[in-house]
Amino acid sequence: MMSKSKMVQVKLGDRSYPIHIGSGEIEQAPIAGYVAGQKALIVTNEVVAPLYLERLKKQLPGKLVEAVILSDGEQFKNLETLNSIFDRLIAGHHDRKTTLIALGGGVIGDMTGFAAACYQRGVPFIQVPTTLLAQVDSSVGGKTAVNHPLGKNMIGAFYQPQAVVIDTDTLSTLPDREFSAGLAEVIKYGLIIDPDFFVWLEENIDVILARDKHALSYAIERSCSNKADIVAADETEQGIRAVLNLGHTFGHAIETFQQYQDWKHGEAVAAGMVMAAELSVLEGHLQDDDVQRVKRLLAACALPIAPPKAMGADDFMRLMVRDKKVLDGQLRLVLLKRIGEAYISNTFSLDNLQALVSR
Repeated sequence: MMSKSKMVQVKLGDRSYPIHIGSGEIEQAPIAGYVAGQKALIVTNEVVAPLYLERLKKQLPGKLVEAVILSDGEQFKNLETLNSIFDRLIAGHHDRKTTLIALGGGVIGDMTGFAAACYQRGVPFIQVPTTLLAQVDSSVGGKTAVNHPLGKNMIGAFYQPQAVVIDTDTLSTLPDREFSAGLAEVIKYGLIIDPDFFVWLEENIDVILARDKHALSYAIERSCSNKADIVAADETEQGIRAVLNLGHTFGHAIETFQQYQDWKHGEAVAAGMVMAAELSVLEGHLQDDDVQRVKRLLAACALPIAPPKAMGADDFMRLMVRDKKVLDGQLRLVLLKRIGEAYISNTFSLDNLQALVSR
């Protein structure tokens, strides 16, 4: 059943764009209006294509629409897969008026956005995210990238979409594990900037896990609003936008250690957020009781609250120094002063960090 859609605006001057949120948005949102020319290339994967590709194509009458269907999984988010998108664009004689449309989760969105940023030095693209994680995080804000064997998202660009179309109905086909992984990023907003939202999540997590449409729509809209505000203030992560990386330095180290093949991104971020919270306690800010609240909420979502047992202190230290948040040789971490207030630190105690990763 379709419902009245909501809209959040990402305010970036002449590159501002809307986020459409609601049930049935693939049919309701004016997707064709965001296609610049006569051609569109939909990039999707083997899991999403049978579910939503034809529905999306029907919303583009009169357009010449092609699709490229990629393998599913973080392990395919690399230059080789990216090149297969370029192969299709070049073989199909696509020009600068072609619009790319990302139909899928974060991997598809990141790669499609990066392909759009690079092809003929930039073509328009639209995000149609179909996972909770992509809807609340990776589809918004213009971060696009592929992974490298030595580090996650090391090759990429800041490149904004024309629009983001979030059809909450797509969450009905999302496996439980993927759904939980997305909740890690929802919880993150409560931790970094929105303490009232964190409390709301604590009180409503059972309803959300039951996939109540009203609760989910509210959580997605509030997450997108929080991210839109941060992106508008700091598009290219020169300052405050870095707080969106809470748990990600630890999490990316976990993903790289596992060669992007074991934990989901949201699972690694969940464990990373607990580690950041625990380091915040060692640094004299966060209270132990707050760490327990974070752990309880993540555990309620069936998310990990500790790093993989196979990963040691040396693994963390080796991989974290390659993180994109290292500037001038200094590792920066996002820590918490309290629930709802994050800060960026390059002055934390290395002894405290070593003690944390050695646990």
